[in-house]
Amino acid sequence: MTFSWFDLFWIFLALSSLQPIWQRRQTEFRRVQTLREFERGRSSRVILLIHRQESISLLGIPLSRYITIEDSEQVLRAIRFTPANVPIDLILHTPGGLVLATEQIARALIRHPAKVTVFVPHYAMSGGTMLALAADEIVMDANAVLGPVDPQLGNFPAASILKVVDQKPIAEIDDETLIMADLARKAVQQVQRFVRTLLKDTTPQQKILPENVEQIVEVLTTGQVTHDYPITVEEATELGLPITVGLPKSIYDLMELYPQPQGGRPSVQYIPMPYGDQRPLPAPKGRPIPDRTQ
Repeated sequence: MTFSWFDLFWIFLALSSLQPIWQRRQTEFRRVQTLREFERGRSSRVILLIHRQESISLLGIPLSRYITIEDSEQVLRAIRFTPANVPIDLILHTPGGLVLATEQIARALIRHPAKVTVFVPHYAMSGGTMLALAADEIVMDANAVLGPVDPQLGNFPAASILKVVDQKPIAEIDDETLIMADLARKAVQQVQRFVRTLLKDTTPQQKILPENVEQIVEVLTTGQVTHDYPITVEEATELGLPITVGLPKSIYDLMELYPQPQGGRPSVQYIPMPYGDQRPLPAPKGRPIPDRTQ
C-alpha cells in the first residue's frame, strides 16, 4: 500500500484535530491527580471554585465567570457527600457572583461540623470574601486580597443611594430614588445580618473574637470604600479575621492547571527560574506560619 502526499496531508489533519482533545484529557488527569495528592496530604475534601474568562467554541469571545446557581448546586453536593468528621478545603479564585448562590454555599460551610479552610492564592472578592468569612481559617498568599461585601443595586452601591437620601431634602428626591433607597436599606440590613451570622459561627470552635464582630461587619458592608477595593492580608488581619499567610506549593500547581485562555501573544512572559541574591520581602503584619511552599 502506498500513500500519496494528499493522503499524508489528511492523516496530518486528523492527528492535528485530535491533539487538543488529548491535551485537554491530559490536563484533566493532572488536575485529578493533584487534587488527590492534596486531599491525601491534608486528609480533607478539596473543593475548587475558580473563575476565569472562558472562550466560546472557536470564536474566542471572552465570557466573564462568576458564582452562579450551578456552582452552588455542585458545591452543596460536594459538601453533602463529605462525612461530618472530614475537614473541607475550599480553594477560591473568584470576583464574586450571585448573592443567593453565595449565601447557600456559605450556610452549608458553617453547618459542616469539621474544620473549613479557605485558600486564596490571588483574590476572592465580594461573594468570594463572603465564602471566606464562612471558613474557620483563611489561608492567603502574602499578596492575595479580599474585598468588601457591601450590596450593589444595579450599577450603584446601596450605601451611595442611602447617602443621597441623607444629604438631600426629601422634597427634592424623585420617587424612583426613594424606592431604591428603601431597597438599599433592606439590602444592607440583610447582608449585615448574614455576615454577622457567619462571624459568630462557633463550629467547630469560635473563630472571631466577639469584640471584633461589629467592627468587621461595619467595615465590610457599609460602603466605606469602593466595591472593588482590595483588602490586603495586613488589613484583614488587623480587622480580626482568622488569616494565615503562606500557601502550599500544590495550590499554585493547581492554579497552573486552570490557565486563562490565550489568544495571540501572551500578555505576561518571564523566564521561570530562580535568581540569586534575592532580597527578602518585608514580613507581613498578619499571622505568618513556617514556609509551606515545599
